[in-house]
Amino acid sequence: MSFDRIDRQILSLLQADGRMTNVDLADQVGLTAPPCLRRVRALEEAGAIRGYHADLDAGRLGFPITVFAMVSLRSQAEHDLAAFEHHIADIPEIRECHMLNGEIDFILKIVAADLKSFQEILTTHLTPAPNVASVKTSLTIRTAKALSGIPVVVD
Repeated sequence: MSFDRIDRQILSLLQADGRMTNVDLADQVGLTAPPCLRRVRALEEAGAIRGYHADLDAGRLGFPITVFAMVSLRSQAEHDLAAFEHHIADIPEIRECHMLNGEIDFILKIVAADLKSFQEILTTHLTPAPNVASVKTSLTIRTAKALSGIPVVVD
């Protein structure tokens, strides 16, 4: 699907404020409400908009600890990679999992209530997982930038 200037404006505005009303969105992109809503629905159906969510403050909600875990597997066969992904899928504290190119196979973003909770995740779920060769962790000290989404260029 190709995106024209109005589509990119819609995407940019909704990425910044997913709660924006269709009337406000239409006004900002220079359309009336019905064609604007049709464009939003088309962007959703095309998969350009995958969903809407609230950006929660992890610390205020009891998860002040963020750790990145670099996981290396013994085997990189597709079924072993998929098995690891399946293993971590149901661990709610693991918020992101990215497969990497290089000596580290996966990087995980993990949130925890405290260091003891993180240690339990590490020792009961990650290090004993099948095919895991090593897990290296780094505790986040401070987050200088955390933008969701992508840079949408509007001509």
